[in-house]
Amino acid sequence: MHVLVTGGAGFIGSHMTQKLLEQGFSVDCVDNFNTYYDPVRKRENIKDYLHNPCYHLLQGDIVDASFLEGVFQRNKYDAVIHLAARAGVRPSIQQPLLYEQVNVQGTLNLLELCRQTDTKKIIFASSSSVYGANNKVPFSEDDPVDHPISPYAATKKAGELMCYTYHHLYGLSVSCMRFFTVYGPRQRPDMAIHKFARLIMEGKTVPVFGDGRSRRDYTYIDDIIQGLYAAFMQCEGYHIYNLGESNTVELSYLIQLLEAALGRKAILEYRPEQPGDVPITYADIGLARKELNYHPVTPIEDGIRQFAAWFKTNAR
Repeated sequence: MHVLVTGGAGFIGSHMTQKLLEQGFSVDCVDNFNTYYDPVRKRENIKDYLHNPCYHLLQGDIVDASFLEGVFQRNKYDAVIHLAARAGVRPSIQQPLLYEQVNVQGTLNLLELCRQTDTKKIIFASSSSVYGANNKVPFSEDDPVDHPISPYAATKKAGELMCYTYHHLYGLSVSCMRFFTVYGPRQRPDMAIHKFARLIMEGKTVPVFGDGRSRRDYTYIDDIIQGLYAAFMQCEGYHIYNLGESNTVELSYLIQLLEAALGRKAILEYRPEQPGDVPITYADIGLARKELNYHPVTPIEDGIRQFAAWFKTNAR
């Protein structure tokens, strides 16, 4: 079975690639190695795969339709796992046109090529950000998601809608995965856990937006991969799934866990809440439990210890 993974050199993409290779699949990785963060980190993520005969790296951009056409002309894919995106809520407020171009146009490019080449299924990386400032918790897949509060969230909702359109018109099987704050080894350096760890270890001020009582449903990477792989194997029809731990962690407690795991005290600086941020994310994972046999097993205390061990060895 031949699988195309977009964003395959990134945090989640490199872990999913590892899982697919371990299970005997052939994997083509598309990544443009942009400078959103140091592309050297991405190359380190995939260095162990480069000599695997079942792995092929294809450097290019999903916005480049001619590049993608060449990818699909050279190979016949059984499935696409679409993880490539311009990420981050706050940067999307500064660069909304870029986020629309990559996350919406890039996704449409892939859907159209799946249609043209009769590729049967696509797994689409969505986000818990589509729920916006939802007052109902936990967040369920059938909750209204018509009020995104950042361009990033809006592009992810647009991607889900376009995926449904291609399912309805052409019978493409689609699973849209709403990820809840994924963390662990190889995490992007702009994400809070990685950023806080770096600032703590450097003895620099850690910015805390709000009063420290915001809560997130932090999900360890191994648990995300468990759910993502199950959706990949079972993808038939059109589905939306939450992938989270179904547990919320207060920001102040998260910082305490990092302090303990790193053996350093954080220097905190409280700042006003940021536009686009939400007070809580909290996943109802009942549907994923039922249909994907999804069972996250990594509590935040264990996950932070494992992240810190990786960080101490790999931080630079």
